[in-house]
Amino acid sequence: MKINGVPYRSVWVDPTDHRTVCIFDQTRLPFALEILHLSSSEQVAHAIITMQVRGAPLIGAVAAYGLALALSSDPSDEAMEREASMLAATRPTAINLRWAIERMLQKLRPINSQDRVEAAYKEAGLICDEDVAQNEAIGRHGLELLRNIKNRKKAEERINILTHCNAGWIATVDWGTALAPIYMAHDEGLDVHVWVDETRPRNQGAALTAWELGSHGVPHTVIVDNAGGHLMQHGQIDIVIVGTDRVTANGDVANKIGTYLKALAAHDNDVPFWVALPSTTIDWRVQDGLKEIPIEERSPLEVTTVTGLTKDGQVETVRITPEHSSAANPAFDVTPARLVTGLITERGCCDASGTGLRSLFPVTTGQ
Repeated sequence: MKINGVPYRSVWVDPTDHRTVCIFDQTRLPFALEILHLSSSEQVAHAIITMQVRGAPLIGAVAAYGLALALSSDPSDEAMEREASMLAATRPTAINLRWAIERMLQKLRPINSQDRVEAAYKEAGLICDEDVAQNEAIGRHGLELLRNIKNRKKAEERINILTHCNAGWIATVDWGTALAPIYMAHDEGLDVHVWVDETRPRNQGAALTAWELGSHGVPHTVIVDNAGGHLMQHGQIDIVIVGTDRVTANGDVANKIGTYLKALAAHDNDVPFWVALPSTTIDWRVQDGLKEIPIEERSPLEVTTVTGLTKDGQVETVRITPEHSSAANPAFDVTPARLVTGLITERGCCDASGTGLRSLFPVTTGQ
């Protein structure tokens, strides 16, 4: 995608030393565009934990490069296994992280230590390239859903889409998952408009999704998280498209906290609720999302404070709750498959069910 006319991916290797990993500091967006240069696995782990880099597919890709950085210092078996475990533990809910680390280990374990660094960077690069191709395919399949909506509308009527959290190109290596069909529809000339949930407490929607859409020229409106149901009741939302951090073998969906409530509202108002994901986000080892998916509990400070731009142009964090009030911060919730209209994957769309997933991915099932 492009920023001020310049094409970027969300992660790349510094062309000057061919080792340093470059990412955008997402905690600084939308008020500042800063590039972080990561030169160690510890710095990669810190970036993931603090959400300087976030989004399930992107976390996996950056973690893969993190293991390559670790091997640059010590390519031994012991160091590789230790660093892989450390990176895999940084975020417990997003399955792409574990998938990427396991793929890297499977590739690197049989390779002699002196050849591991080059092989690790090559494999991490392949993970990135594959992510881009998968997300572009997700966009094409999701575009058909938006075309079908447009075909049912009058010529002057726009397509209204609701999305929650951020599942755009800054959450992947490029294109995004939930936003990829929207970008393609806009580029094709379809009249699309996006209702952007703010997505408390970290405001990924208000900060990142709005920034992305605005940079690409896509019409959008930021709303508070609790406005979605009201808009659905009044016919102002045609479709909900969200991303996900993990999908079970039976189609349950773990995504940013608040997604479940949107699915309930969509179900009550007969609004299609679609989830966009690459196959790397499917956890074939998990059946029951409510019982088996670990839900990350993040710092209460994300709830009790808010960061914004002051009138004099300074970025400041202020407290918004009473000093002695405690806060809970579950970062994700699970939407049962029965509330999901369908899944948009790189191989096409399917029902949110074991049968639906197996129809698209018969070989990988059970891994």
